[in-house]
Amino acid sequence: MRKSPQEVKFTELSAVCEHYFGKPRNKSSSHYVYKMPWAGDPRINIQKAKGGKAKVYQVKQVLLAVTKLEDMEHG
Repeated sequence: MRKSPQEVKFTELSAVCEHYFGKPRNKSSSHYVYKMPWAGDPRINIQKAKGGKAKVYQVKQVLLAVTKLEDMEHG
């Protein structure tokens, strides 16, 4: 994902989000919204791009959120 964010499938990104953040709180139409366990902007919103891929900027947002969560868990 880090090396080729433009090649990530939406289903893969969704699976990563569910693993780290739980089920989406909103799964309407093409948007999946995941709640983050910290204050500030407490959500990640992902949606499909053309060809079943994830949007590149959303892949990068998810990767940053995963890193932040791992940093919180490991002090």
